[in-house]
Amino acid sequence: MPVIPVNGIRLNYQDTGQGDPVVLIQGTGGGRTVWELHQVPALTAAGHRVITFDNRGIPPTSECPEGFTLQDMVDDVAGLIERLGIGPCRVVGTSMGAFVTQELALARPELVRQAVLMATRGRTDVLRARLTRAEIALHDSGVRLPAEYAAVLRALKSLSPRTLNDDRDMADWLDLFELSPPAGPGQRAQMDISNMDDRLAAYRGIRVPTLVMSFADDLITPPHLGREVADAIPGAEFTLMPDCGHYGYLEDPAGVNKAIVDFFAL
Repeated sequence: MPVIPVNGIRLNYQDTGQGDPVVLIQGTGGGRTVWELHQVPALTAAGHRVITFDNRGIPPTSECPEGFTLQDMVDDVAGLIERLGIGPCRVVGTSMGAFVTQELALARPELVRQAVLMATRGRTDVLRARLTRAEIALHDSGVRLPAEYAAVLRALKSLSPRTLNDDRDMADWLDLFELSPPAGPGQRAQMDISNMDDRLAAYRGIRVPTLVMSFADDLITPPHLGREVADAIPGAEFTLMPDCGHYGYLEDPAGVNKAIVDFFAL
């Protein structure tokens, strides 16, 4: 996997397939390999070249433990697109990755052909602000929850009732979550990105064709906050995926991938 200098950091990326390029951007703590199970195969099968990468904060990309801003992450993606010579290209982001995508579409529209924003929002409400502060406080306290307990909390927060009530699926999810390493300094720096300012008025300036996709059972970025982003962006489409939590692109990959591929075909 190539590692290239971009925007003052070393950025690890993977380039797969041929055709019209698509850049996929992960959320807080997520690595590029999360896309490889479902999204990369579906998009390459649909005739796309897919670029995945590890955000700053996630090794082997530079961890930048001193901290960074959302604008730094936007500049990272812009630098990657320019370095690979693939702009304008399609960009898909989920959660924090969607924040990066919508800011990129606003600041550098010449680099973005179409944008897909999954599990996004354009402001921080009271509950999301408290959740972010609580997670930062827990991390900074040095307390480490038992892996089994942390896995259950993550499942309750991130998955839909449909998945939570399926014993076979839940056993697999919990095993996976228990194997996840604790947050390192780079992921701690990413946590600060979640406390975004109210950007809804600014997003009225986005002119890039946009699909906002919310997940009906998402507790972290509930659908009404995604709808606000779609309403702010002129001409944006909005789709609500049923029976999905925050990890909807993993809970219903077939439905999510179809929605993305269909949008790209417009």
